[in-house]
Amino acid sequence: MSTVDVRGVLRASPMQIWVPLGTLWLIWGSTYLGIALVLESMPTLLANALRFFAAAAIIATALAIVKGPRILRVSLPEFAYSTLMGCLLLGVGIGTLALAERFVPTGIAALLISITPLWIVLLRFKSGDRPSTLTLTGVIVGLIGLGLMVLPGGTTPRAGTDGDVILWSCLLLTSSFCWAFFSWKSTSYPLPSNSIVTTFYELVGAGAMLLGLGALHGETIHFETFTQTSWVGWIWLVVASVVGYSAYSYLIANAPMSLVSTYAYVNPAIAVLLGALIISEPITLDVVIGLTIVLGGVLLVTTGERES
Repeated sequence: MSTVDVRGVLRASPMQIWVPLGTLWLIWGSTYLGIALVLESMPTLLANALRFFAAAAIIATALAIVKGPRILRVSLPEFAYSTLMGCLLLGVGIGTLALAERFVPTGIAALLISITPLWIVLLRFKSGDRPSTLTLTGVIVGLIGLGLMVLPGGTTPRAGTDGDVILWSCLLLTSSFCWAFFSWKSTSYPLPSNSIVTTFYELVGAGAMLLGLGALHGETIHFETFTQTSWVGWIWLVVASVVGYSAYSYLIANAPMSLVSTYAYVNPAIAVLLGALIISEPITLDVVIGLTIVLGGVLLVTTGERES
């Protein structure tokens, strides 16, 4: 039976939630590796700007074919808030992540962003909502597991100094709060009724923002210098943008935020494993134990949200 949460969201049925949520877990967990591959030879901000524009073009084409071009017509407030959300979520979030991964290992970057569920719980308390005991326990267990994964010597800089790692780690924590806050506030904004249309305008907004920042940063594009590895990473990020952000836009409009935010627990597990397998980032017994505890936290959160 559908219920309405503190944000005024009418919760979808379990099947309508679990398929996009599972997709989100898998897709977004792999994007940290994708960004690392892109950084091998492509400009940090411009590559992600073009990634968002390519994903937006794919979504627009699919919508026009399936629903007709008129589906993309939105009011001025809907356009303004959709592009604003794109800038604040994708532009700030992914832009910061891409810049941080020049120095911070992919698994550690994912771990730092994974504090998002804690921000969500704090926002729920501030709004007068009281998460269930299982949900709170799951958040705590998940954070303990993430802490165990951080403790091994995985913070060896990819480049630069320890100071660079500390600086960009702090910026990642700040961007995770920005992501959590504006995801939480999104249901109070006049966004398009179709979540895929919202995703289209968010991608356009984020692409425009990163394009401008990349130009100001002095980045340039020289296709002849791009390696095959970077192209593989970039193409995967385009696919991940289309599928992942569409799923996320749907979920934040139809599912409890504590449940949606469990992607932040699962993503580090996937990021750590892929980083170890593909680009030889370190993995230890402590990481394996941490991953196991994280999965236990996810189970508690998902169970608590089903029962609340």
